[in-house]
Amino acid sequence: MKRVILLCVLFAAACGSAPPKVKLTEDWPARVGGYEAITWDWTRTTTLRGSYQEILGLSAIFKAPEWRAAHAEKIAAYRKVTGQAKDELLAQAQADMAGPYEVELLVTTWDRRENDLDRGKKSVWHVVLVDEKGHEIEPLEIVRDKRPVFDVRAEFPALGDFAVPYIARFPRTIPLLGPTVRQLGLRMSSERGGVELSWLAP
Repeated sequence: MKRVILLCVLFAAACGSAPPKVKLTEDWPARVGGYEAITWDWTRTTTLRGSYQEILGLSAIFKAPEWRAAHAEKIAAYRKVTGQAKDELLAQAQADMAGPYEVELLVTTWDRRENDLDRGKKSVWHVVLVDEKGHEIEPLEIVRDKRPVFDVRAEFPALGDFAVPYIARFPRTIPLLGPTVRQLGLRMSSERGGVELSWLAP
């Protein structure tokens, strides 16, 4: 019960105030904080409203080195692994970070037919990452996260009852993280409008 209350407080804080600033670097953290707090730090949420109803609800979690490290630590704790087994788990998380940029997208649409990001170019929606100079990066792929809903929600507490989770992967054609990077964005748009989310450095 206490955990549920804590999540509600964290979610309300995330929605009711400016999102926390985060380190937009490739550096693998030597130490990480609690998984839930770090996940909320990297979660951005917005809505798109039409004349009479909400068109889109979107939460996006950028899987930065800090998030991947916290996630690996969480998995290691749950599996009760230590020593070399834990080192291998952390090494795999670092290797995953060296691949395409990944963003978990939690998407709710008023019309369920519009919740179709996994249709690629045929989707109603156009999704891109945006660097601090305004350059857009098209996704390599957007696939539905088909894990059981309770597993996804345990990893991403922002998942709503009617949301569909997707994993969006983007190429490293433009460096989005680095010591001098101050901003990273994600845009999602359709014929009915668009939204933009931002992660800002301290």
